[in-house]
Amino acid sequence: MTKIILKPVKDHTLVKRLILVLGIDNRLNKNPMMIDIDMLLAWGATYKKVAKEDTIFTEGACCSFYYQLVSGRVTWLNIDDDGKTFIQTIIEPGESFGEMSLFDDEPFAATAIADEDTVLIRLHKSSFMQLIKENQEIHFKFSKLLAQRIRFKFMLLKVLACHEPENMISTLLTYLKKEHRNFCPTCNQLKLTRQQIADMTGLRVETVIRSMRSMHEKGKLLIEKGKVYC
Repeated sequence: MTKIILKPVKDHTLVKRLILVLGIDNRLNKNPMMIDIDMLLAWGATYKKVAKEDTIFTEGACCSFYYQLVSGRVTWLNIDDDGKTFIQTIIEPGESFGEMSLFDDEPFAATAIADEDTVLIRLHKSSFMQLIKENQEIHFKFSKLLAQRIRFKFMLLKVLACHEPENMISTLLTYLKKEHRNFCPTCNQLKLTRQQIADMTGLRVETVIRSMRSMHEKGKLLIEKGKVYC
């Protein structure tokens, strides 16, 4: 993994050159940045490249940085003693992850793994806390983000209690599409695998495959050449 440290500069020409070297194109990013990258750099943030399947941080570890995804994709998950995976969420460019530990001073509640070759930007915890103290609008953004994630967990727990696979999958996909997450914004193709859906709902992958095929036959979604559209 390569770490590139960028010092705060008034002229961002160097920053833009390094962004091109790292393979980042913010124009292709459909999600607004949680915190503007220039602001993070001004506060001493650094870029970091992470290879596909590499671990960024592990559940139970101490939190020392604020993390924000620039390019690629990150899976935030828990793994039990039997090796079973439960996906909490899948992070897309512009989103932060692991921030809960910054606010409650507790260890990470889940593990973050790069789903593909990834570039992230991170800021030391002490600098992050000072940044949000001095920028009230950013503090409110995090309050809203944490509330949204809690609401999602309430919704998911309610659906899990019904034990009806099709309803569980339908509710999950409806929520993700409404929040503009994990869907192609132009063609409405789902960007999650059947295995990832299984890991998000606690269902077996065979159950997900069978249920989604049934949903296709009922016209609730479209499957073409193995790709799912909603």
